Amino acid sequence: MHERVELSAVVPDHLFGKRLDQSLAEMFPDFSRSRIKDWILAGQVQLDGKVWDKPREKVDGGEQVEIVTQLEVQIQHKAEDNIKLNIVYEDDDILVIDKPTNLVVHPGAGNPAGTILNALLAHVPGIELVPRAGIVHRLDKDTTGLMVVAKTIAAQTHLVEQLQLREVSREYEAVVYGTLVAGGTVDAPIGRSVTKRTAMAVRETGKPAVTHYRVKEKFRAHTHLRLKLESGRTHQIRVHMSHIHHPLVGDTLYGGRPRPPKSATPALSDVLRTFGRQALHAAQLEFFHPITGEWMGWQSPLPDDFVQLLGILREDTKLNPDY
Repeated sequence: MHERVELSAVVPDHLFGKRLDQSLAEMFPDFSRSRIKDWILAGQVQLDGKVWDKPREKVDGGEQVEIVTQLEVQIQHKAEDNIKLNIVYEDDDILVIDKPTNLVVHPGAGNPAGTILNALLAHVPGIELVPRAGIVHRLDKDTTGLMVVAKTIAAQTHLVEQLQLREVSREYEAVVYGTLVAGGTVDAPIGRSVTKRTAMAVRETGKPAVTHYRVKEKFRAHTHLRLKLESGRTHQIRVHMSHIHHPLVGDTLYGGRPRPPKSATPALSDVLRTFGRQALHAAQLEFFHPITGEWMGWQSPLPDDFVQLLGILREDTKLNPDY
């Protein structure tokens, strides 16, 4: 499947002396600079009737730009219409999903199908032309909560830009081991672990990562936190909380085996042993609508297993007040 694209405009005078790729990225902001660079290199950009195929070439201003190209299919995976998506908002440009646990966002090793991406290919005609089928940020398989998907290339370009500029607000709730008495910030770079191939780790050579957290509720051996991301590295909250020795309940990759406190109620020992995922929920999502510019936000209630965990922790704390 291909979609023909024809763009036409005059280079504004204020772009005098700027590179061609920079100028076109400013003139046609619905398309990423890397995509525009590809069009230039492919000879699909003309200025005043002449092909310009050098991204670094400088413009004078006043030139007539013509771009004729085709958008090609970005996704080769299969559309699946039997996967239910919990869509909390949708318009012509975006949709916001409240993801349940045990649902993978993108096909990969061990999960070639049955993912959110496969469902999107069935739900949104033409989304296969959008990079990564419009998925601009991911949640881990067992993390629940809110994520946004771009339905068009223009929406995807502007959402990615917001993420890079840290203008998208994402807040999470988590239950961690240990008692934290106050909030704080973890500012530690994250990169691929050198000892576990599937894991990430705090590493000096990693990419910058900042996580803010505050205490919502304290228990005798656990803490319920609200967290806010400045960056969006893979497994960021899980890695950062483990790094400060407060791993998430249920996170066997970064937290090890369950550790019930002394004199734990049978219910607490059981839930810590059987809680089958990291206790992490994407509770709030806010951003500027990528097309209208309107500030929008959504909240997602805590899922049942998270609510049950909190209830059992409260009961355990009540029964062990002097611990």
